[in-house]
Amino acid sequence: MATVIEAPSFHAIAAMVLTLGVFIAFARGRVSIEIISLLTIALIAVGLYFYPLPHTQPTDGLVLAFGGFGHYALITICALMIMGRGLVVTGALEPAARMLERVWKVNLQLGLLVSLVLAMSLSMIVNDTPVLVLLLPIFVALAQRGAMPASKTLIPLNAAVLIGGMATTIGTSTNLLVVGIARDLGMPQMSVFHYTPIVMMAALVAFPYLWLVMPRLLPDNSTEEQQAERRFHTRLRVTPHSELAGKHFDEIIDRLPADFRFEERPDGQFEVGQRLLISGTHQGLEDAMRILRGEVAPNWVVDRISRRSRSQGEDIQVVEMVVTADSRILNRTLSSSGIADHYGVAVLGIHRPERLIGMQSPGSAEIRFAEGDVLLVTGLPDGLASFASGDSLLQLEGGKVVPRRSKATLAAVIMFGAVALASVGIPWIGSDGLYLLKMPIAISALAGAILMFVTGCVKFDRVGRALSGKVIVLVAASIAIGRIILDSGAAAWLGELMALGLQHLPPEGVLAAIMLFVTLLTNFASNATAATVGTPIAFNIATQLDLPQEPLILAVLFGCNLCYATPIAYQTNMLIMAEGNYSFGDYLRTGLPLVLIMVATLSFLLVVSYGM
Repeated sequence: MATVIEAPSFHAIAAMVLTLGVFIAFARGRVSIEIISLLTIALIAVGLYFYPLPHTQPTDGLVLAFGGFGHYALITICALMIMGRGLVVTGALEPAARMLERVWKVNLQLGLLVSLVLAMSLSMIVNDTPVLVLLLPIFVALAQRGAMPASKTLIPLNAAVLIGGMATTIGTSTNLLVVGIARDLGMPQMSVFHYTPIVMMAALVAFPYLWLVMPRLLPDNSTEEQQAERRFHTRLRVTPHSELAGKHFDEIIDRLPADFRFEERPDGQFEVGQRLLISGTHQGLEDAMRILRGEVAPNWVVDRISRRSRSQGEDIQVVEMVVTADSRILNRTLSSSGIADHYGVAVLGIHRPERLIGMQSPGSAEIRFAEGDVLLVTGLPDGLASFASGDSLLQLEGGKVVPRRSKATLAAVIMFGAVALASVGIPWIGSDGLYLLKMPIAISALAGAILMFVTGCVKFDRVGRALSGKVIVLVAASIAIGRIILDSGAAAWLGELMALGLQHLPPEGVLAAIMLFVTLLTNFASNATAATVGTPIAFNIATQLDLPQEPLILAVLFGCNLCYATPIAYQTNMLIMAEGNYSFGDYLRTGLPLVLIMVATLSFLLVVSYGM
């Protein structure tokens, strides 16, 4: 007797239509993600208020629609963004960025490959979200230092992290959920590396795509400011503690940054007290001063700015200012202008678009300011504002906050502590004796974010720079969609329909169909929903079709991790969205081929491994 499936309920049909409509709107990209997300939340709220789900009140629909804004997943993402911001503004990741930069300088493709392998390896033993949070600001810093644009590397990096997280039962919380449900259904417990060889073989197939193809499919979203940086000229003073003192130019040339050069070179050794004309971008000058330990501004000025910054709790900023025709400093030199005495700021360099400063006589005392010069100035916000207004300078947009390096170690300890609490745990004595107690990532991340505020690593009034409004509303909308798909019965109905259609497929077709179904749920609802719905369905299908249960359960587990095709599929996808300035189409264009590669490869490997 043929099995008859009941028609889906009105709410299930509405949930599926809404999900399809949201996907189409995201993919077309004609309306901003923020507007689509807010409209989605509004439609769910209004619809469930006037047409509540069975056995619920109208106000329950409002809770479902707006619950995403208070959901632990959103709290986790925001907390992780704040901690990531703390690492950036304190310069805590600069040593790691410089180490990876050496590899990238050898060859960009080699640097990307090493980074992808590192990301995948770490996420096998540490939860994938903390791994991405640690690597994300490093890759952004590498992009600013001249490596590949962040928009070309972050999606491949995220994919490598997700593949690594899929390889062990402890890689993601979803893996643990699937394994736990399977055990409740009567299956034996899987060890940590139970299926790792299968995922590693699939990774070998997928990695050429991640490494060589994905970056070519992604746009370069670098800003024009980053692509065409100004070159500033200034004079470098050789101090007694400088790395230049007593050395020849040939001895230090290999250590110089690519975007820095000496416009003047001594005939012999560098001598203490020499002042040489140099040029470079802002980042190039900063890197050169760190490496060479010279001075481009009087030490007493820099020390005074640092002392005032610590006493007032203000960030030191570096900004660009244009000299206008009415400026007091026209035709004056830096020493005769009295800028440091009057305003407590320091001029680090001068950019002159039309004339070559290097053509001046090397013996000339100093460069004179001219109309149109762009000055690179550092100081506290009040001093910079006074300088701009008092001397008729035009301050340009895009100022940079100097990293609070005195708190770099503290920020790193907070971040790694939060990661360790979620991935390794802390020693704890309970009824079972001494064991490692792991905290949920939401709790450890929130605690880390609070510590970042309390210790001053991140200023509370600057928190808006750490968070992305687009990501916040997108997360809230995706959570609401996931809830309505599950609560309306749409997910269960789709599972029943799939089970009916699999009766006539070969084993490899059954595996691929289950994996694709779960992947679909993962990318448009949530991986937790996919795991909750897919695991019992796969178990029942294995029983009905007389197939081994374990490979079908693994097909569910793998499908829950194939969340590459949409930004709403997983929280790491959303974490990289703002930094890479990605659109919905970027995920779809690069993620869909990867999903198909992984489904085909994993299905084949499961059939071979289990002799189906």
